[in-house]
Amino acid sequence: MRLMTCLTAALVLGAASTPALAKGFQLKMTTWTYVDPDQKVKARESIDADGNYIENAVSGKHIDHGTAVMKGDKACFTSAMTKQGEVCWTTHPVKIGHSMVTKNEKGQSLKVTRVAYVPMSIPK
Repeated sequence: MRLMTCLTAALVLGAASTPALAKGFQLKMTTWTYVDPDQKVKARESIDADGNYIENAVSGKHIDHGTAVMKGDKACFTSAMTKQGEVCWTTHPVKIGHSMVTKNEKGQSLKVTRVAYVPMSIPK
């Protein structure tokens, strides 16, 4: 019984210390790096607290921006720069410094790495 109480307490404390992971995937206030499949450049994308995203090449060139929302277990992005419409990608909780392979509804795969959140702006 004591072992079960200690394990339960450890799980509760662990969940409290990592709320984004305990509650499922959290999109807002995250930053990701990956190789943009269209631009063929290393990119960084940040999603702010309001669900707006900005994608810039690591070199500084602006690639895209728009809105992002969670729909179930998918991260859905709508570009303000293209007429592509909403594109949704599979997700699961990822700690900073770890990667995942995500797929969109067209079957395109993309390896993304979560990094520490960095607020971004559109370069002028």
